[in-house]
Amino acid sequence: MSDYDAIIIGSGPNGLAAAICLAREGYRVQVVEAYDRPGGGMRTEEGTLPGFQHDVCSAVFPLAQCSPFFQSIDLEAHGLEWIQPDIPLAHPFDDGTAVAMYRSVEETAAQFGARDARAYRRLFEPLLAHGEGLIQDLLQVPQIPSHLLGTMQFGLRTLPPATWLGRLGFSDERARGLWAGNAAHSILPLNQPLATGAIGLMLMFAGHQLGWPIAKGGAGAITQALCDCLEQLGGEIVCGQKVSSLDELPDARVYLFDTTPSAMADIAGDRLGRGFRRRLDRFRHGAGVFKIDYALSEPVPWTAAECRQAGTVHLGGTMDEIAASEAAACRGQIAERPFVLSAQQSRFDPTRAPEGQHTFWAYCHVPSGSDVDMTAAIEAQIERFAPGFGDVVLKRQVRNCSDFQRYNANYIGGDIAGGATDWRQLLTRPVARLDAHTTPSPEIYLASASTPPGGGIHGMCGYLAAKAAMRQLSK
Repeated sequence: MSDYDAIIIGSGPNGLAAAICLAREGYRVQVVEAYDRPGGGMRTEEGTLPGFQHDVCSAVFPLAQCSPFFQSIDLEAHGLEWIQPDIPLAHPFDDGTAVAMYRSVEETAAQFGARDARAYRRLFEPLLAHGEGLIQDLLQVPQIPSHLLGTMQFGLRTLPPATWLGRLGFSDERARGLWAGNAAHSILPLNQPLATGAIGLMLMFAGHQLGWPIAKGGAGAITQALCDCLEQLGGEIVCGQKVSSLDELPDARVYLFDTTPSAMADIAGDRLGRGFRRRLDRFRHGAGVFKIDYALSEPVPWTAAECRQAGTVHLGGTMDEIAASEAAACRGQIAERPFVLSAQQSRFDPTRAPEGQHTFWAYCHVPSGSDVDMTAAIEAQIERFAPGFGDVVLKRQVRNCSDFQRYNANYIGGDIAGGATDWRQLLTRPVARLDAHTTPSPEIYLASASTPPGGGIHGMCGYLAAKAAMRQLSK
């Protein structure tokens, strides 16, 4: 008899999701993590000054509350508390104004001219008619959706490149900028089809449906709740154990990898077969990131009032400027005015900083493996929309691509998305296969963001991998 039914290598959100799904079906589960604490990109640390709690990677969670996995467990019973910022997202412009993405489609559309307001409503109202059930379908592709019409409507809207939809759909640069900032989460040139539109539309759809919440106490609070849930189900978590071969682990009936495809290939070795390993070698990683965590003496002094009420603020101005920044990073070049994604959790969660002080989280996309210091470029973008920002900075902590890869081996070259999300790898990740979470070996499964539905804190890659593994375990 095997020591365990399943061993999961890696304790990111997908690894923990896979473990919970298996444990609650009564399987004996162990999670093995190389770092000294579980969580992967879902950790919170004091990185600048005592009392300032910074989210190391993930910070805002638009896909968590609508995820079938997260909806299947009661994390609130394990101490997790979601906080909804007053405004999910704001996008400032050089004239001192900003566009807000409110929960309400009507309220958001009212900020634009009559033509663009109609276009904005036409874009989202048919999708919202299907509710969060449509988001759940989209997070489980390529399974047959329960909202077939809604899935088709979503798909047709995402076929063109994001820049095409922005130019053809909107005439107002404010609407185009808001759309482009969301599409830039794809970490791709915005003139690429399918993926750029799909990711932008998905994030905005989720924002209108359920908001862009943060976790009280930080991303690490989600990890803690998941770990508590798993241990209550009888699962085990072992940290500080780097795995280089399956022979180092206890015997198990199946092994699930919350790792990159290349790490799975190295650890599983010949069990995967040479042909499949060669296919995994062709998996492509995307651009990297440069990130700064700030300890502030007071809130960011935004010019636009909407930014002071928003949990997330996109800094990039017009669609053309954002598109140029993302294209440069993917070409291996450094953008002079990088598109900056920022979050100000302490405005809504006072546990993040000492009383009266604040944290701030900001990053931009850079070429894979870049060691260029982007501090000045990022802060120029912040000062552009928040003059005097430098005066409130107490301390900063920076991480470049190499720092991220040292921190988490899954972030190859600083790629935090688990691989390039272009149209060739959006649904066929890591390889084209009927069930992307399976391998030629019936005992080995891939459960990371390198499988559908891809990056983001939703746990669905692990959830779907666990379902595939259970089909083998039930035999």
